[in-house]
Amino acid sequence: MLMNPFQRRDNPHTLVVGMTGVKMGDRFVQIGCAHGGRLGAVAGKVGLSGRAVAVVPDEAAAAGALKGGAGAGALVEVETAPPTRLPTEDGAFDVAVVDDTGALVGAMRDEDRARAFAEILRVLRPGGRAIVIGATPATGIGALLGRGPAAPPFDAMPALTSAGFRSVRALAEREGLIFVEGIKPR
Repeated sequence: MLMNPFQRRDNPHTLVVGMTGVKMGDRFVQIGCAHGGRLGAVAGKVGLSGRAVAVVPDEAAAAGALKGGAGAGALVEVETAPPTRLPTEDGAFDVAVVDDTGALVGAMRDEDRARAFAEILRVLRPGGRAIVIGATPATGIGALLGRGPAAPPFDAMPALTSAGFRSVRALAEREGLIFVEGIKPR
């Protein structure tokens, strides 16, 4: 039997699950859903003792979120609302993930983006973490072939800092994704 050395054999969402740090029992919210499988993989980590909620901008994204959750065997509550008005109570979540790989937040006007990050700060418990996942521009042969995001990702670090998050840092840039984290002050 011949093996393809270029074939990926592992779970394609292992990086995202590891970078978010979501664990059993966490209350997790994801804003945006550019990839349902990614959402499902992270949501599956909270287990039955946790809570997974996806806040998406439209019905198409809601369908993708539901499909991703079902594919991973995870229970995901899906709410359709803009990121500037999250339909959840204050301090309800331990971890908030902003999936900006589809430029949901990056394409917003500056004042709307500031309002979205203020909402994320509101729904996190003190000490809660916000992780922004963005797509990085293609390099090398991928750039020559026209793969990767059409526009460069927005810089999430200033947006998190101006919203009031502390210890804002870039966690990693790998596999075409960038992960930026901020902590809500206690």
